Amino acid sequence: MNDPRRVADVRRTLQDAGVKYCLATYVDIHGVPKAKAVPLSHFENMCAGSELFTVGAMEGMGLIGPEKDECAVVPDLDSLMILPWDTRFAWFAGDLTFHGAPYPNCSRTILKRTLAAARAAGYGMNLGVETEFYVFRRTGDDVTGVQERQHLGLCPGYDVHQIMQSMPFLDRMVEAMNALGWDVYSFDAEGGQGQHELDFAYADALTMCDRLIFFRYMAKAIAQEMGLVASFMPKPFSSDFRSGAHFNMSLYRPETGDNLFAGDGDAAGLAGRHGIPFPDIGYHFVAGLLAHAPALTAVTCPTHNSYKGLVAQGQMADMSWAPVLTAYGKNNRSAMLRLPMNRPCVENRAPDIACNFYLGAALSLAAGLEGVAAAADPGAPMNDNLYLKLGAPSATGRIALAGGGSVMRLPRTLLEALQAFETDPLVPATLGEEMAGIFLDWKLKEWDRDFYAVDAGERARMVEFL
Repeated sequence: MNDPRRVADVRRTLQDAGVKYCLATYVDIHGVPKAKAVPLSHFENMCAGSELFTVGAMEGMGLIGPEKDECAVVPDLDSLMILPWDTRFAWFAGDLTFHGAPYPNCSRTILKRTLAAARAAGYGMNLGVETEFYVFRRTGDDVTGVQERQHLGLCPGYDVHQIMQSMPFLDRMVEAMNALGWDVYSFDAEGGQGQHELDFAYADALTMCDRLIFFRYMAKAIAQEMGLVASFMPKPFSSDFRSGAHFNMSLYRPETGDNLFAGDGDAAGLAGRHGIPFPDIGYHFVAGLLAHAPALTAVTCPTHNSYKGLVAQGQMADMSWAPVLTAYGKNNRSAMLRLPMNRPCVENRAPDIACNFYLGAALSLAAGLEGVAAAADPGAPMNDNLYLKLGAPSATGRIALAGGGSVMRLPRTLLEALQAFETDPLVPATLGEEMAGIFLDWKLKEWDRDFYAVDAGERARMVEFL
């Protein structure tokens, strides 16, 4: 529970800012925030866990059934964010409790538990995430890119005309993010019509995940005020780019904050063996991520639609820039894992913007640390354009490479990813047996719902085909 003196200090901060209502939030299995709005006059009660939730009514939370007891949410006072566009409201990330103890199926609690295990081993994790998403205007029953004048070339990425047409929305987003102290350092028009990316400073993993949940809410709220739609659907159009959420991860020493992935590595170690100037501990982390890549992808690419983006090209006019192979390389954007060289981190390019960031960060950290504990060698890097090397896939999921050899493909469907998720022992060890089962059951239902649906386009192609 929260210290009364800290509660009083935060209460004064909220009063001085003119806050009227407080939200202590938690997330469901999808990373969608849930809360009750509490007037400031009841702030102390909220901080003591007064607000109860029948989480069994929420998606993928456990405690199913009207006879089950409720959870309480306890706000993390350090996570305070006063809504920059409506200062009547204060937002806190919260942790669910059940019968006075942390609720094991709370996504934020799962990440905190994983971070505590990492700290006991002498590590913390910093995380930066590249937020890609679409902003649309409604056109009848459909949507189109926010810009009035669409780009007519092959790719609208970085196009100044596209950026400037989106500035009414982007300016409000940047102002709000910087008011929260997030330090936006660049933003642009991405490769899809109406797609954007806003990049801001990395933080410790828990803080970053709190911010990303709020980011999605903030973008939707600001877009709605402007009559627009902010979408975090990974692949809205088959002919356009997916919205990724690349995880840029690094380990640090909690006592000093020193980045353990900084430096060129030892020529007598893995840097010398594999030719990329990177510390051994970073190579070990990479090996852990690769070893659990299929199961990890089920969490970081959590929707049926996600896998329509993990293709080399598909129906796009050119390559997708999305990873398709379980591989790593030096500054290689065609591999799942990239060692970018201009910053000391490991970039996982597979996650998309629909991710439950708490669960994705927890499983990523657990996988990486398993590789560190085993001093695992990830093998030789792949530094070429892998899109040009793709051969035919085998029944085992391996893909032959031009010039010889083969490598595992990332899961092609949510079902494939869930099959790996179900059999990977790291999953229940990290998420807990119950949450692993909940996630699997819920996502299998999503697969059945979405895969077996027949749409008008399929009928048009096949009704008279044979």
